[in-house]
Formats: sequence, structure tokens, C-alpha cells
Amino acid sequence: MGIRMKKLLIYLKDYKKECILGPLFKLLEAGFDLIVPLVMAMIIDRGIAAGNTPFIWQMGLVLLLLAVIGLTCSITAQYFAAKAAVGFAAKLRHGVFAHIETLSFREMDEIGASTLLTRLTSDINQVQAGTNMALRLFLRSPFIVLGAGILAFTIDVKMALVFVVVIPLLALVIFGIMLVTMPMYKKVQSFLDQLLGTTRQNLSGVRVIRAFNKEASQIARFGEENDRLTRMQLFVGKISALLNPVTYIMINGALVALIWTGAVRIHLGDLSQGQIIALINYMSQVLIELVKLANTIILTTKCVACGNRIQSLLEVEGSIKQESGEKPTGSRDFADRRGDGEGAEVEFQDVSLTYQEGGEPALEHICFTAARGQIIGVIGGTGAGKSSLVHLIPRFYDATEGSVKINGRDVKSLAVDELRQRIGIVMQRAVLFQGTIRENMRWGKGDATEEEILQALELAQASEFVFQKEEGLDYQIEQGGRNLSGGQRQRLTIARALVRRPEILILDDSASALDFATDARLRKALQNLPYRPTVFIVSQRTSSIQHADQILVLDDGELVGIGTHQELLKRCQVYQEIYGSQYKEEEE
Repeated sequence: MGIRMKKLLIYLKDYKKECILGPLFKLLEAGFDLIVPLVMAMIIDRGIAAGNTPFIWQMGLVLLLLAVIGLTCSITAQYFAAKAAVGFAAKLRHGVFAHIETLSFREMDEIGASTLLTRLTSDINQVQAGTNMALRLFLRSPFIVLGAGILAFTIDVKMALVFVVVIPLLALVIFGIMLVTMPMYKKVQSFLDQLLGTTRQNLSGVRVIRAFNKEASQIARFGEENDRLTRMQLFVGKISALLNPVTYIMINGALVALIWTGAVRIHLGDLSQGQIIALINYMSQVLIELVKLANTIILTTKCVACGNRIQSLLEVEGSIKQESGEKPTGSRDFADRRGDGEGAEVEFQDVSLTYQEGGEPALEHICFTAARGQIIGVIGGTGAGKSSLVHLIPRFYDATEGSVKINGRDVKSLAVDELRQRIGIVMQRAVLFQGTIRENMRWGKGDATEEEILQALELAQASEFVFQKEEGLDYQIEQGGRNLSGGQRQRLTIARALVRRPEILILDDSASALDFATDARLRKALQNLPYRPTVFIVSQRTSSIQHADQILVLDDGELVGIGTHQELLKRCQVYQEIYGSQYKEEEE
């Protein structure tokens, strides 16, 4: 078992009883199985050969009793093993998901969504299957193999020497193949990761693929990756498939040797017919159990490979950590003003951000201060760093250089949960979850009243279409909001952020799907909120931010302009170009 895989056994601690009882009952079943050939030998030698019918019936009842007891032990062992394996997988899945939730966007970008999904699904399923099989057969099969060899010596020492030769050879073959296939299964899982990543991209971008008529190229790309995975799986499968024929050849060769020499010795009177039948039965048991052990080892090999991959994910530490520090003198703590309706002061001090080591900076030396209750517009071309800037406030990413402060305190010194409870954010991509509108609204505030939800919907210009539906707030939203238009999804996500009454509200290009009239009503509602949060509006439309108290103009990660709409029109070339291009489009 891999060193990393061992660390996962902590999730089995609540199933110690099942992990002991499962193998124990399997050993009991194995013990009863080992007695059966001896009983059969007695039936042949003392019953059939002597014509003792009552003895045959008596031993027949003993066989039936052994079968019933063995079946009971087997079912009990299966129950405990399954309970431990399924419980282990459930706790492990919960632990992995909880760990993923602690990772920042930086780690998720580096690892990749397809890899995370593989770890949570395919890898954990393999660990569950391997654990189940190991608890049932990992002790039983060696026990029967050794037990059959020992009992063979009690029958006849010379004939038992065949077992001494065959069993080590079989073990050598099995463990040799296991050592060869283990690293290959790791490659298979990594290829599966890549294939899932490609599939996920194609499914999420199917409209774009069809719009640009790229179906053929994407099918070809998928086919190449699928073929590579298939070839690797077939290669590993061929090596693993050698186990059965090799073991059968060796075992059947041993059976031929037993029957050949046994027949001669029976003719000479050194062995009875019952004894040779018992030896053949023991050899057959060795064959069956070694095949089972081989399959168990293959499955366990996959289990260990997948377990190591899961543990490597659990060893990834989130880069978002709280730093110790004292409260600045004379500064009101961000956590002291819950629900007072006042926004928070946000300050960027020489902030730079680089997504990957050695890559180009996404933001460089950003400096500005947003006063409490101000509306801040953020504008710039595609890739200018607008989303990157606002993502630093709730600590989705941490600044590479400089500091982001809220009410005078560095965000790194604030508890992440407390920080994000005070911030309402609407992402570029409107994400809704399966459930009712009311349930989605309560993502923003778990104990939100009906009145608070209705007020948030009204402010977000969403109440009109919500109450056009018969169910109203109980209208069922499908996964991802598929049964709503883009504008409806955006308005509901804005309402979800507003229901929290956040001290900082971030709208990250969240009105792009709205028409100009709805966008104008939304802007007016934000300016006339019954409370005064500090609002950040990221947009590519100058019309959406021209009434902001301050506008930040970004160009290739640099802050090239800051001021009001009128000020920027006079002295910021980038803003002039953006405004001019949009103004001409509107005139045309």
C-alpha cells in the first residue's frame, strides 16, 4: 500500500468493528471450506467403499451443515465489508469535497475542474471497490492457500510436495504482474483526467463549437485522446489478463501430476481413493483462491493508485490563510458593524497580481481608495484585469505584492468567512442552483424573510418576471438556471447578492445580458438603495458606470485613469476611446 494511501485510512476509524468482523467471518467461512474435502474423503473411503449407507447420510448432513454455516458467515462478512467500504468512501468523498472548498481560485485553476471531478467520482469509487474486495478476500485467499497446503501434508507428505512447488511459483507470477501494472494504472487515470477535461470543454462550449463549425475537429481531438486511453487500458488489460491463463496452466499441471502419481500409489495401496480426491479438491481450492487473490490484487492496485491521487489532492494547501495582526489604532473593525447600513472603505496599496509563477502580471501597482458608500466603476478592454481586481476584495485570490485593506485592515488578517459574509458578489457568469427561487435567494441570507426577498427582487428588477409565473417564489429553477433567459438569471443573481444587505457589493459585468432600459432602472435602484454599501460595478459599457463616484480605467493590468466620467473624458485617452467607440455605435 502506498505511503500516501495509508493516510486515507483515518476515514476508516469509525468502522474498526466492521474491518475486524468482515475478515473474521471470511476466515470462519474459509475454515469450513477446508473441512469439506476431508469429509468427502471419509464419505468415499468409509461410506461408499464399505457400502455404509447410514454413514453416507450422516456425513451428507455434516456437509449440508457446513454449507449453511459457511453461507451464513459469508453473508455476514459481505455485510460488514460493504458497510465499511461504503462508509469509508462516503466519509472520504465528504472530506475531499470539504477540502476542495478550502482551496482558492488559484489552486482550482492549477489543478483543473476535470481532475477534481475525477478524484471525487471515479477515483473514490475505485477506492471503495478495492477496500470492499480487500476486506473480503485479502485474508481469506492466503488462508485457504496455506491451509490447503498444510492439510495436504496431513494426508500424504510426498503428494503434498506438489503444493510446495506450485504455490510459490504462483505467488511469484501474481506479484510480478502486480508490480508491472501498478504504475500503468496511474497513467490510465491521468489519461482519463485529460479525456474528461476535453469532454467538459466540449459540453460547456457546444454552442461555440457549432457556431464555428468545429464539430469535426473536436470529434477528431476527442477520438485521439479516447484512442490513447483505450490503447493504454488494453495494454494494461493484456498484462493483467495473463494472470488467469498462467495460473490455470500451473494449477492444471499440478493436478495432472497429482492424478498421475496418485493413480499409481492407489494401485499399490499406498493411498486411498478418498485421499486423492481430497488432494485434488485442495488443489482446486488453491486454484480458485489464487485467481481470486490475483483479481483482488489487481483491484487493490487500482485502489492504491487512486488513493495516492486522492491524497495528493488532500495535501494541496489553500493559499488563502489568515495572517495574525493587531487592529490598527483608531480604525473601526470590519466585523463590528453588522447591519448598520454603512459601506466599508476599500483601499488598494500598490497591488500586483500574478496568476502563475513566472507568468505575466494580471495587475500591476494598483493604488486607489474607495470611500464608504461610494459607487466605483471599473472599465477596460477584454483582459485588462477588471475581474482580477474585484476578486482580490473577497480574497478569491491574494495579491502577489502590496495589500488590499478594508476599513484600514489588511484582508489577510480578517477571517475569510467573516469577510465574505459582508460582501455580496455577482459573477460574470450567472450561476443558479436547482431548487425554488426562494431557496436560491436564501443563499444570500439563510434566514431572509419574505419581505426581504421581495425587496431584493424589486431592486434587481426581477419581481416582474418572477410573479408572472404561477408559482411565484416557489417556481422551480433547473440546474444552472436552464429554464430561464440570460437576463433573468442575471437579475436573480443580483437579487441574491442584495438580499444579504452587504457592506460591499461587487457586480462583475453582471448586467451584460440586460437591455438598456432594464440596465438603467437597475442603476437607478442601486443609487437609491435604502442602505449605502460600497459598490463596485465592472462593465464594458460606459453608460453603466458614467454616474459612478469614481471610475477606474484599466489597460493591460495597469490603472491608467481614475476619476469621474467628465474628468476621464478630458484627460484619459483609453476612456475616451472606449466612450467614443460606444457613442458612435449608439448614434449609428
